Amino acid sequence: MDPAERVPIRSHIAGKILKIDHKCEGPVSTSDPLIEVGDPSALEIEVDVLSADAVKIKTGMTVLFDRWGGEKPLEGIVRIIEPVAFTKVSALGVEEQRVLIISDFISPAEQWQRLGDGYRIEARFILWHEDNVLQVPASSLFRVNDGWAVFVVEGNRAKQRIVKVGQRNGLIAQILDGMQKDERVINHPSDKVEDDVRVIEY
Repeated sequence: MDPAERVPIRSHIAGKILKIDHKCEGPVSTSDPLIEVGDPSALEIEVDVLSADAVKIKTGMTVLFDRWGGEKPLEGIVRIIEPVAFTKVSALGVEEQRVLIISDFISPAEQWQRLGDGYRIEARFILWHEDNVLQVPASSLFRVNDGWAVFVVEGNRAKQRIVKVGQRNGLIAQILDGMQKDERVINHPSDKVEDDVRVIEY
């Protein structure tokens, strides 16, 4: 019996074998994948986000990557926002519309060369940034008419102060007007806190 014919298969790119689809001998059909080849030195980051959050993200936006295994966050930049969303079921069983965001690393390659294809990371997209921002916990704010207010501690007294709020992220709020640096506010003020009520600090 003649030996089986060997057919060389050449990749159209230089790289490393990332995945072998057929590990054992056997027939394959036309267009069946055999191996997956990629260049680990040219990684891109694929993150799926809620469609409601995707509309706030822009190409060129800075991204920070956490919990990837290193000591410090890695930095990247958004390259592609996919134009089509897809449905994904959350861990709670809720169907969500999500969008793929493709980013590239801008941190030096030696900092992320231990990462590989399919590795897990967490991404934080920097929607807004400004230096020297006056900010307070969002939980210190409360509504007064159509605006916002806080209770500022002045001489062991709670003083209601109307403030103008800028950017918010759910935890922290930027104060544009109504407060000065180093002033103290009451966090989570209860119904017992009123203007000019005495404050006891522990």
